[in-house]
Amino acid sequence: MNEPIFFDSWAGLARTVVVGIAAYGLLIAMLRASGKRTLSKMNAFDFVVTVALGSTLATVLLNRSVPLAEGVAALALLICLQYVITWLAVRVPAVQALVKSEPTLLLHDGCFLDQALKRQRVTRDEVLAALRQSGMDDPAGARSVVLETDGSLSVIPR
Repeated sequence: MNEPIFFDSWAGLARTVVVGIAAYGLLIAMLRASGKRTLSKMNAFDFVVTVALGSTLATVLLNRSVPLAEGVAALALLICLQYVITWLAVRVPAVQALVKSEPTLLLHDGCFLDQALKRQRVTRDEVLAALRQSGMDDPAGARSVVLETDGSLSVIPR
């Protein structure tokens, strides 16, 4: 339990820098090769993959017991799994239903849909804020407000 708090060794710092540069470069190359979708925040599934990539990169950088090759293999595995799942989701409706949610109507013709608000855990104040951001001060000015699959609120004016 005599581990240093502020500084261990120059070798440890050098390892972090070298592994960090290599892992970061390889991660960027793999992300570029896998396409734009890998880091999109289109739904909860995509968000989880993004967080997992960040966590894996941090582990590779800071955990001396994880060699760079194993860390890069873990990153590549996450990216490949993301690619396979999204490829299948575009082609197989059952897979799409598993990984994607549907947009939810929260306000229609100026009327709040209270059941949908409760189910999605969205307050009226959040909907009103989205309306204000769209330049509307009255819900009656909106045809609808939709909670999108990425968590954003879309306002459709009359």
